[in-house]
Amino acid sequence: MGRAMIQTLDLRGRRPGRAELMTLIPRAQLDIAVASESAARLIAEVRADGEQALRAQAERFDGVRPAAIRIDPSDIAAAVLALDPAVRSAIEESIRRVRLASGAQVPPPAVTAMGPGAEVVQRWEPIERVGLYVPGGKAVYPSSVIMNVVPAQVAGVGSVVLASPAQAAFGGGVHPTILGAAGILGVEEIYAMGGAGAIGAFAYGVPSLALDPVDLITGPGNVYVAAAKRLVRGVVGIDAEAGPTEILIIADATAQPGLVAADLVSQAEHDELAAAVLVTDSPGLVDAVLPELAGVATTTSASARVTAALEARQSAIVIVDDIPAAAALSNAYGPEHLELQTADPAATLELITNAGAIFLGPDAPVSLGDYLAGSNHVLPTGGQSRFSSGLGAMTFLRSQQVIRYDHRGIAGVRAGIRAFSDAEQLPAHGDAADARFVD
Repeated sequence: MGRAMIQTLDLRGRRPGRAELMTLIPRAQLDIAVASESAARLIAEVRADGEQALRAQAERFDGVRPAAIRIDPSDIAAAVLALDPAVRSAIEESIRRVRLASGAQVPPPAVTAMGPGAEVVQRWEPIERVGLYVPGGKAVYPSSVIMNVVPAQVAGVGSVVLASPAQAAFGGGVHPTILGAAGILGVEEIYAMGGAGAIGAFAYGVPSLALDPVDLITGPGNVYVAAAKRLVRGVVGIDAEAGPTEILIIADATAQPGLVAADLVSQAEHDELAAAVLVTDSPGLVDAVLPELAGVATTTSASARVTAALEARQSAIVIVDDIPAAAALSNAYGPEHLELQTADPAATLELITNAGAIFLGPDAPVSLGDYLAGSNHVLPTGGQSRFSSGLGAMTFLRSQQVIRYDHRGIAGVRAGIRAFSDAEQLPAHGDAADARFVD
């Protein structure tokens, strides 16, 4: 049963190039474009009918028609008081750690002197208003509240608004644990709305709810949320089109099979489309991991979901010749979460270029980063780590250049401006500079 649970790809004796690796990599078949038509229709409904459309969509997709889309502040305060003490303590410690790590991401202003009277100032301005989406389908994510809200606050965002799907178990309101985490962070504008409709509400506003449009939308979600974010991009900014979660573990013969199996399962329990990939140069480790994996997968509470994810095309054990080959495959994959369980994780790290977050050694599982490492768990999926970063304070900042030149400064480059202007056949550009020197 263990060997049938997850596919094995043997690449020993092969050195595929980057293009071939991209075809060999196990991936879920997920086409955001397929969901675009439905997402566009849901967004259009919200633009046309506002609050009533959101209620109808909640009834259709969440099984409940909320009496109120906008959450009353008293409900937020009550949720904070009702939090289990252990959960509240964990939330507060996570906030503290994420705040520290996010603070390190904010660059200081810088002034570059180009010459006498000539300076360029680099400054970073926070986005004014952001909409943060917190999923509420197969699991409850107070941790995602923290990961979205804290870096926005650290960046200096003045207006933070949060949305999470209506919960039938809680009378159509937002899950109380989500409310509690948001309340601890001081978020007062919260809406019980989910899916593509929520993204549309963020982008275009809902006047009857006093929901003003936002400038940026962040946070993970299902394929319809991702499709909706793609559709509103340009009207607002977005962080990324998040897909199903991924873990890739590079391990050698020194890795502990039980830990490798536990970490693969920890991500597979998220979703049937979750990807769990082990890349190793040790056939012996494969033989040891397979029974461990079968044992954990069949006994965990989300066994059906885990088994479906492990048996699907996006999950695999890949055997390679050596750790450099493992690193090459991982870099082509660009995993959301990368664990390095090798004899020398620091040396392996030197071979890595593409990953959302990297976990070094046997005592740094992905679940540490999900909750309490201090790092952010909203990370690029689907290979997007090859060209983008995870959520952080920088997500909520805009770089602006302030050009500070006086008469001496422009005099020093006047001739160059004229030369460029004439070469590009834009004489008025040069004339504008020359106008500063008319007697």
